[in-house]
Amino acid sequence: MNADAKELAASFDLERLTPEFYDNPYPTYRALRENEPVKRLPSGTVFLTRYDDLVTAYKNTRSFSSDKKREFAPKYGDTPLYEHHTTSLVFNDPPSHTRVRRLIMGALSPRAIASMEGDLIKLVDGLLDAIAAKGRCELIEDFAASIPIEVIGNLLDVPHEERAPLRDWSLAILGALEPVVSPEAAARGNTAVTDFLGYLETLVARRRAKPGNPDRDVLTRLIQGEENGERLTEKELLHNCIFLLNAGHETTTNLIGNGLVALHRHPDQKQRLIDNPDLIKTAVEEILRYESSNQLGNRMTTERVELGGVMLEAGTSVTLCIGAANRDPAQFAEPETFDIARTPNRHLAFATGAHQCAGMALARLEGAIAISRFLARFPDYAVSGQPVRGGRVRFRGFSSVPCATG
Repeated sequence: MNADAKELAASFDLERLTPEFYDNPYPTYRALRENEPVKRLPSGTVFLTRYDDLVTAYKNTRSFSSDKKREFAPKYGDTPLYEHHTTSLVFNDPPSHTRVRRLIMGALSPRAIASMEGDLIKLVDGLLDAIAAKGRCELIEDFAASIPIEVIGNLLDVPHEERAPLRDWSLAILGALEPVVSPEAAARGNTAVTDFLGYLETLVARRRAKPGNPDRDVLTRLIQGEENGERLTEKELLHNCIFLLNAGHETTTNLIGNGLVALHRHPDQKQRLIDNPDLIKTAVEEILRYESSNQLGNRMTTERVELGGVMLEAGTSVTLCIGAANRDPAQFAEPETFDIARTPNRHLAFATGAHQCAGMALARLEGAIAISRFLARFPDYAVSGQPVRGGRVRFRGFSSVPCATG
């Protein structure tokens, strides 16, 4: 087994992945962690799998840059995808990152998020009513994917009748972040950015003419900026609206879908949560750790730096494997065990440091309400066919999960 693990680590290439890896990457991640935790890939990228190494890279923003201009220029060329992914919050360093994040966080205050709970419960219960009427459901399309689109749509106050294209735009743009992007996927991504920007220009113009309540309407708040005069440029405004939808959409869909499938596959933990519904908060944290919605992050070294005993030259592309770090036995006892009461649980599903996810409180609220209310309504639910993975390495989730409600 040890020889097999060494071979698995030695042959790993992020640009040449097998169907088995997409189904279950964790044996590979374990082999890498144990044998080549700072793995240099054929592309020259360094792939990190240990928890402590990821924390170091996240927190040392001077040596590990989030700015993607150098990395994305050859990948995308002079395209809408390049403009979008080098303008949005997540792919920038301070002070630009700090300025944009401050404006977004002001609109996602604890009070603002708490005020969303009533509408979120109403949304989830409406979806559950529709599922109950059918007696079965497609877990992703009918439930998991329907929640974050509506929540982000409400945050930006997008009229309901204009929300239909949002999910497809988001999937196309995020799909172009995969390690290998086909010409067809790149074309879909570029078209989605162009169409999304065109829509947002119209939406922003309408909102400038008729502002909403900045305490509840994120778009109005971003347009108006801070009282001290801090404002986003028009380009920053448009691209960070796209970012807000994308960041809050697929990852939260995956949290809900991964969680309900994991509970189905671990009936003892499912029953434990049914018997102890107050465990929902720790259950959500364990889902985020065990099947991280976002599996990969990226950095670029700005100077010569040592990490995990390996010297990295300036300009080295670094991939942070969140999915591997969240199962590191040096941080988590029995990391392959799904334990809904696990504590402490300092997972990295939302990253850490300056780039810790701005919307994590909202994602946690969505996950807790969606999963707890689904479980309360359909305690005997069961996956009734073969779930289909989304075919992504960066974003881990399902594209479809047939489900009987019991």
